[in-house]
Amino acid sequence: MNGTIINYYFHCKRQCYMFAHRLNLEDNSEIVKIGKAIHEDRAMNSENTEIKIENIALDKINSKYVTEVKKSDADVEASKWQLLYYLKILKDKGIERKGKLEFVEKNKTNKKVVFIDLNSDAEKKLETYINEIQRLLESDKLPDIINTASCKKCAYYEYCYI
Repeated sequence: MNGTIINYYFHCKRQCYMFAHRLNLEDNSEIVKIGKAIHEDRAMNSENTEIKIENIALDKINSKYVTEVKKSDADVEASKWQLLYYLKILKDKGIERKGKLEFVEKNKTNKKVVFIDLNSDAEKKLETYINEIQRLLESDKLPDIINTASCKKCAYYEYCYI
């Protein structure tokens, strides 16, 4: 389990399943390349960036926040649960922080920064989602195509539609 798998679960269960089973088609995606370039640019221009702890990679951490940087606010819910997962992993290691989502491009929300707090309700929901994801990944059946507008921008588009 990692943050990307959590994110993809909310975005598209099929994408989550394929990524978790090591079918990685993201190297050919321009959108993914742009996201990586944004992360690299941020890393060069600030401190406390890209810290890896076991199976998670934190974009930025300081004494108060874990910050997750996203190219756009296209899927705030998926980003929120990814960040909550990071906060829970850290909490289990005795490191308690608040979360901060930063969007380079804002299209759907009027905020460039969204603050996230890991509370007991969020922890319970997160545990439920992790169990659902584990069941999904243990299945022998590839989830169905969701067929939404976001599919056209997905790195897995060709796999699903061609």
